[in-house]
Amino acid sequence: MIYSLRFRLLVAFTFAILVAIGATFFFVGLATRSEIRQFEERAHQLHTIRVERILSHYYYDHGGWTGVQPFVEQMEVLHGQRIVLTDATGVVVADSQGNLLGEQYHPDSPGKTLSLPEEDDVLGTVYISPRTPPDFLSPQGLFKPISRFLLWGSLVAVAAALVITFFLSWRILAPVKALTLAAKRLGKGDFSQRVQFKGSGEVGELAQAFNSMAGDLERAEQLQRNMVADVAHELRTPLSNIRGYLEAVRDDVIKPDADTIRSLDEEAALLSRLVDDLQELSLAEAGELKLVCQSENISELIKQTVSAVQTQAAAKGLSVSIDLPDKLPAVNIDSHRISQVLRSLLDNAVAHTAKGGNITVIARQQNNWVQVTVSDTGEGIPTKDLPNIFERLYRVDKSRARATGGSGLGLTIAKRLIEAHGGKIEVQSELGKGSHFTFSLPVSE
Repeated sequence: MIYSLRFRLLVAFTFAILVAIGATFFFVGLATRSEIRQFEERAHQLHTIRVERILSHYYYDHGGWTGVQPFVEQMEVLHGQRIVLTDATGVVVADSQGNLLGEQYHPDSPGKTLSLPEEDDVLGTVYISPRTPPDFLSPQGLFKPISRFLLWGSLVAVAAALVITFFLSWRILAPVKALTLAAKRLGKGDFSQRVQFKGSGEVGELAQAFNSMAGDLERAEQLQRNMVADVAHELRTPLSNIRGYLEAVRDDVIKPDADTIRSLDEEAALLSRLVDDLQELSLAEAGELKLVCQSENISELIKQTVSAVQTQAAAKGLSVSIDLPDKLPAVNIDSHRISQVLRSLLDNAVAHTAKGGNITVIARQQNNWVQVTVSDTGEGIPTKDLPNIFERLYRVDKSRARATGGSGLGLTIAKRLIEAHGGKIEVQSELGKGSHFTFSLPVSE
């Protein structure tokens, strides 16, 4: 049987209150009995001292114990305790109950010896029996009203617990139920679900975490749809071209000469490059990309990679420069992969920088890291696109023109490769003023 959270809260509150009340009953009972017992002992001691003084003064005033019997009987009536008085020889001279007069007294418990002040002569011994308090003054009698009040208090506490539990369960379960309903709808594919909860604490944090998760899932779903559409588009274009050429050759519209074969080869190469990029990205995201890392001279690697794009940049009328310090520490990298990252950033800068623009590669050491920045004076990236710039198949140019948009995988692969080296890559850009892509690499030990 599955019990609701509200029922379990009610049981937990009730059990906690009953345990608290039971413990209170136990400890209050112990304390009450102990205090009453100590009070009785102190009262008995004070009464004994008082009787001793009264009898000593009686002996001093009367010169002996003659006529003390009525006096002792009156003290029993007043205090409710039997008093037996013996002289110095142990013979009973007074008994508040009158049964032992003139007899030798052999009690079970010792009595109090009487003597005159400042004298050592023994006048006699007084024996006072313990007092039996009335029922309403006994420990049980005194504890009964306390128990009654505790019982009423427990009933009030249980009633209050029911009310508080109902209120708290409503406060707690309302957002939980909303989260449950939203999670069910989210599981069915409705990524627009959000929980409206303005409270603080753990439930508020849970609601915020859910909303953040739902937003991430919605964004990921949208990116996945865009990726599927973009992959389909990227594959469709070269496939359509290849099929068109083949149909034209089949229908004798064009001849299978060198130009036709070269065009078919270019389209096939484009398909192969896109498939290779997708496979490489898949391996990188799965953590299965193999890196051959060793100590490398990052300055030489930058110079070689920049040299490889000089011709492409010059053809577009762009200036590519390098800003390196006199000495940079060696870095622990896979040189082929980092060259691939740098080439991707440079190709991206060349594609998005207009004629007459400048591209600069800067490298600096920051503690145990070497930071490499590729800056351009190109068109820049809109602020709204910056959070998605490293996503798969995401391109700022929505026209999907290969001259400016590419396949949309280069930056994503670059990010995964840098992260595989233990570094990170960031971008800063302002529309119309250019972009700055910066990645960091660990210094070799």
